[in-house]
Amino acid sequence: MPAGAEDAYDVVVVGAGVVGCAIARALARHRLRVALVDAADDVGEGTSKANTAILHTGFDAAPGTLEAGLVRAGHRLLTAYAAETGIPVEPLGALLVAWDEEQRAALPGLAAKAARNGHHATRVVGADELRRREPHLGPGALGALAVPGESIVCPWSTTLAYATQAVLSGVDLLLGCRVTDVAPGSRADAPHRLVTTRGPLTARFLVNACGLHADAFDALLGVRDFTVTPRRGQLLVLDTYARPLVRHILLPVPGPLGKGVLVTPTVYGNVLVGPTAEDLDDRTATGTTAEGLTGLREQGARIVPALAEEEVTAAYAGLRAATGREDYRCAAHPALRYVTVGGIRSTGLSASLALAGHVLGLLAECGLRTGPERPLAPVRVPNLGEAFPRPYRDAAAVARDPGLGAVVCHCEHVTRGEVRAALASPVPPAGLAGLRRRTRAGAGRCQGGHCRPTLRALLEEYGKGAGAR
Repeated sequence: MPAGAEDAYDVVVVGAGVVGCAIARALARHRLRVALVDAADDVGEGTSKANTAILHTGFDAAPGTLEAGLVRAGHRLLTAYAAETGIPVEPLGALLVAWDEEQRAALPGLAAKAARNGHHATRVVGADELRRREPHLGPGALGALAVPGESIVCPWSTTLAYATQAVLSGVDLLLGCRVTDVAPGSRADAPHRLVTTRGPLTARFLVNACGLHADAFDALLGVRDFTVTPRRGQLLVLDTYARPLVRHILLPVPGPLGKGVLVTPTVYGNVLVGPTAEDLDDRTATGTTAEGLTGLREQGARIVPALAEEEVTAAYAGLRAATGREDYRCAAHPALRYVTVGGIRSTGLSASLALAGHVLGLLAECGLRTGPERPLAPVRVPNLGEAFPRPYRDAAAVARDPGLGAVVCHCEHVTRGEVRAALASPVPPAGLAGLRRRTRAGAGRCQGGHCRPTLRALLEEYGKGAGAR
């Protein structure tokens, strides 16, 4: 524990995913003592690291819901924040492709729904225009709803930027710190006492941003508002040679069984196919299945037939926190000085900055007085996007630091200088998986088969004390 951890924090945020990190960053604007706590050894280790990496406009959210409003606001906020901090974003736009008459007939209604959500730029396009915009689509596409503003984004850099800015602005980041019990403060001025695997903590106010475990954390304080059902989404990552085959985010027309499988480029130059949607009991079941991946391969080939000829370089699965309601489950509990941020589904990345602002409002309902704002420490994350200059291509940067010209991961063109910088950063990785999310090292065709020994050596050389926060 950091020095003085035995003294009460003003706010402890439990859960260092993209939403928890955004909340900690928002609290860091004020002269408050804040801790961000997570059981994992890195930020963004849960749902935040395994999604479709799309910055949504909120055009298809259920109108009038909390989610709809926060995604719409979050899209605007994160777009601006990405430009400020270097998070790669590409505004490709989306196409909801209709493959039969029933789906084509649904397009005007989807446009009207988008308008109710404040997105008035959508329009229905016919088969000919659709084919011009996506020449590699499979046969039978009858038209689409074009949705400008939908973008692809780097989810790893987003979480890291929030966490880094929070830490540089005074937040204590406590990783490998699982909360096992909470003794709520018995009086209005008595702090909550948290039992953790790193020792005791006390807090005047608590925020539950535990994602898949939000209902379990609620129960520690006697709150039972909802139950989380883990919903697994499996995805395929296709090789960079597939990237020219897909120009937009290709979305299915939603049906009675859900939104279905999409095909989208990534900012890293790959193509994603997925996700599946499987409700499970196991909150740790992030493995893929042969059946799920075979189904994705077939569905991707129906949408863009040429994808069948492209190599799959990786497959992964993430778990989303379904609660039986098409909305977020955010609530203030003033008597407990406690806020729950639950049911944050696949749109949590897009809504994260707006969610953080909303949570500050809920904390105010619980009695937190934040005081005046102060500037946050500036932050600039390393660029991981293929559409933007990468370090190994920057002659001036290489001249200043020859390590930026020494490639150690040849699939992804990651350099020794980038690895060194990641390991020396304010929120360093604790292992190769975290290093991958900060640099792309090991994320390419060989999946680290060639560069892993070198990366381990660099982790040993530069990563001494990387677990100290």
